[in-house]
Amino acid sequence: MEIATKIAPIGLALIMFGLGLSLTVQDFLRIFKIPRDFLVGFLCQLILLPVVAFIIIKLLNTSPELAVGLMLIACAPGGVTSNICTKFANGDVALSISLTAVSSLFSIITVPLVIFNSINFFGIDNISKDISMVEISLKMFLVVTVPVILGMVIKHFANDFVEGKNTIIQRSSIILFALIFIAIYISEWERIIPFLKSAGIMAIILNLTMMVLAFYIAKFFASGVAQQRCIS
Repeated sequence: MEIATKIAPIGLALIMFGLGLSLTVQDFLRIFKIPRDFLVGFLCQLILLPVVAFIIIKLLNTSPELAVGLMLIACAPGGVTSNICTKFANGDVALSISLTAVSSLFSIITVPLVIFNSINFFGIDNISKDISMVEISLKMFLVVTVPVILGMVIKHFANDFVEGKNTIIQRSSIILFALIFIAIYISEWERIIPFLKSAGIMAIILNLTMMVLAFYIAKFFASGVAQQRCIS
């Protein structure tokens, strides 16, 4: 867990710094000019995702512990990797980062609300409710928002230099992301197989279902292909 909890956040922050080097203030202002893209993504994540997770739980008749785990995945805010995947898919990175930032702020309310109600609904009494969403949101801010702002500031004052190194920055981000993924995979190998056996199918179904639903919802309501990829 050392890699996942201490080393990975530093690497992810560096990747977000690289994303910031490719963004400008205008990218974020465009979100306010076309707010429906943000609203579609935000509502899909905040409302539709937990609803779909609950339906999957009822259809598969899962154990209470796995049910709460799936609900936790469903109500968790968008993370760093969603921004990175959006970049790799040529999606709207500014929109993705905005969704991450806002969902992280709302998670202070939404995550405890969903999880505590799920714990009560599924009749679990051995889970600690001592969860600090303020601390989690602060960590998200430090890993996502701060590096992006630093990257944007450097791009503003040294645009020509950054543009000249754009290919190197993108390749470095891909390599760093791959190294982090492999390192976590190796360090958690003994746990990964049991986790896949017990909860893998549920997690895969949730991910694929929501990606397809979000893709087609965005196809009808979002403003373009880049926004559609981001929301999906």
